[in-house]
Amino acid sequence: MKKFEVEKSESEWKQQLGDEAYHVLREKGTERAFTGELNAHYETGKYICKGCETELFVSDNKFDSGCGWPSFDASIEGNVIYKRDNSYGMIRTEIMCASCGGHLGHVFEDGPTETKQRYCVNSLSINFKNT
Repeated sequence: MKKFEVEKSESEWKQQLGDEAYHVLREKGTERAFTGELNAHYETGKYICKGCETELFVSDNKFDSGCGWPSFDASIEGNVIYKRDNSYGMIRTEIMCASCGGHLGHVFEDGPTETKQRYCVNSLSINFKNT
């Protein structure tokens, strides 16, 4: 099992995150579409991991994909890791925080920008920080 820079016991994660964010970040859950507070958020700043505050995405890369989750066309290099996900009969690419291993969502190659990437991220897995 991969070791991460930030590691905590399950009880410490639960206490820090609360039930919903714990389910997403630590149990690979998904929030319901269009319910996340950061889905329609467009201030200038950075989006950071709710588990460890690692900077993951910048606001310049956020766009409205219409999918119901915050979407980005790129991540901050080196701060997101990628893993093949074969769950639910689909082949997808899971995205996780490189510092704590927290589940963020998935990335797809159907984005509308030059990168062709659509990072589909759970609001419950991130916080926003003004810059």
